[in-house]
Amino acid sequence: MNLAEEAKEVGYISRSTPKDQALIDAIKQLKKEKNAVILAHYYVDGELQELADFVGDSLGLSQAAEKTDADLIVFCGVHFMGETAKILNPSKKVVVPDFNAGCSLADSVPTNEFMALKAQHPNAVVVSYINCSAEIKALTDIICTSSNAVQIVESIPADKEIIFAPDANLGRYVEHKTGRKMILWEGACMVHIDISLEKLKQLRLDYPDALLIAHPECKEIILKEADYVGSTTALLQFVEKSPNTSFIVATEAGILHKMKQAVPNKHLIPAPANEQNSCACSECPYMKMNTLEKLYNALFYELPEIEISEEIRKPAYKALKAMLEISKK
Repeated sequence: MNLAEEAKEVGYISRSTPKDQALIDAIKQLKKEKNAVILAHYYVDGELQELADFVGDSLGLSQAAEKTDADLIVFCGVHFMGETAKILNPSKKVVVPDFNAGCSLADSVPTNEFMALKAQHPNAVVVSYINCSAEIKALTDIICTSSNAVQIVESIPADKEIIFAPDANLGRYVEHKTGRKMILWEGACMVHIDISLEKLKQLRLDYPDALLIAHPECKEIILKEADYVGSTTALLQFVEKSPNTSFIVATEAGILHKMKQAVPNKHLIPAPANEQNSCACSECPYMKMNTLEKLYNALFYELPEIEISEEIRKPAYKALKAMLEISKK
């Protein structure tokens, strides 16, 4: 019986999994036995970040996925991230802890509607934010991340029309930084657009010495209030290097785990969400679908597996490679 048949026979969650420290030890042992690499985004829970071989933002994770010599890639993040790893590593098995861990931003771009937009602008260079499906990547000329979006757009000849998708807030930020007017797809990240401006203003009154730092997926009105705007990694680097000792962090709260490790003596305040949740901060429900138990099962069964047809993978790979090559410069 192969792994897939065993999984169907027994069921992922119905199988008894170890608990507490035994679970962590079992994950480490499975990783060693299977020559697996665990990649984790900054936004998953800290206990998963602690087990990962590499923790980073979308650009760093893409670069790590491309370089790995592991036989099995386990991606703790959301679905498009697992797809990205598979696009870059077609001969390797890529699994994710939860196949249903999606992305509101990726879901905001129906393939047929995007194809229709491209047809209206046949000479435009298509730049897609990495937070999109493999199908959208396959319709793209160059992928970007929040770390390199400005650099990618600046690399395109000034006389070229640009379609930028799917995050319109990031697109407007890039327009402001580059002076380039682009055709923007009006998508957004549910986490970043839910950050409350009114609650932020109150926090700034409560903590007048705190700097407001924000991810460019936030609404423009919040970015205008921010003392610093940058990608997830850039925000982490900023709190490390800044002489300031207090920060309001306007992005997904998972980044606070690494920030607290990097600057344990600094005061880090998560930006408040409009809707109340478990921490009254900005949390991605999809990222939180990744758990230690699901990571263990993904390693044990080598499922759920990410699979992409070559018809989609090859043009998507070309768009990703274009980004990775420009990012080396």
